[in-house]
Amino acid sequence: QVQLVESGGGAVQAGDSLRLSCTASGRTFSSGAMGWFRQAPGKERDFVATTSWSAGSVYLAYYADSVKGRFTISRDNAKNMVSLQMNSLKPEDTAVYYCAGRLAYFSGSDYSRQEQYDSWGQGTQVTVSS
Repeated sequence: QVQLVESGGGAVQAGDSLRLSCTASGRTFSSGAMGWFRQAPGKERDFVATTSWSAGSVYLAYYADSVKGRFTISRDNAKNMVSLQMNSLKPEDTAVYYCAGRLAYFSGSDYSRQEQYDSWGQGTQVTVSS
């Protein structure tokens, strides 16, 4: 049974930093993708970032425009873990953040579509106050 467990959420002030982590068990995503989505109250779940193995035998990272330059995604395959370093947080970053995993790597641009991911965590709350 696959489990993704997020940690690291919390309540911070605007401009602060947080680091989210997600550990997978029951399956390895080293040849696929691991990423993050978020859902703000009353809104749909949106893509944040993902790191995917590629045909070029390197890991590629993709980001939503809203977080480029502020968030950094990284992975540790030895620990079956993906992390999201979030800097310069803004109130609009407030949301429940979900970790997602996909066994196959992305070869196109559909990494931002949540239905492309196989497994999901339960989410961790991030609250940024002004």
